[in-house]
Amino acid sequence: MPGALTFVVGDLTAQAVDAIVNAANDRLAPGGGVCGAILRAGGPSIFDEAARFGGCPTGDAVATGAGDLPARHVIHAVGPVWRGGSNDEEALLASAHRRALEVAVELGCRTIAFPAISTGIYGFPVERAAPIAVAAARAFIDRLEEIRFVFLDEPTRARFATAA
Repeated sequence: MPGALTFVVGDLTAQAVDAIVNAANDRLAPGGGVCGAILRAGGPSIFDEAARFGGCPTGDAVATGAGDLPARHVIHAVGPVWRGGSNDEEALLASAHRRALEVAVELGCRTIAFPAISTGIYGFPVERAAPIAVAAARAFIDRLEEIRFVFLDEPTRARFATAA
């Protein structure tokens, strides 16, 4: 039986799921946006563990523990910086989502929560990111009980839900 694909407005760091996805940079270093929220809510152990990887290429993902978060894992997915659309940004965004989902399955996760990867300070247009993220999720819907997308605002949630 296929799992659920859900879209909510809320706090990613408060999701009681097996894994949340961090919109990570390629150094896996704490930063602003989603990274900063995860650091504040989950504590420094998450990024101390991530530092042991020595970085992660754009389009890939790695997992760490979740520190003080209600999730069991943080999957650090590195999305692309938007540079106008002619630098493989769409393929790299699709790969970041796919790799996060593959890592979740490898870890035995049944539930996962994503932010809108690359749409914040990385500048990826939401209207282009939404169908890419949803397509990646649909490809894994038979392997997970729930793939949840968590947004800070209703317009972004609506854009992703419409893409579904």
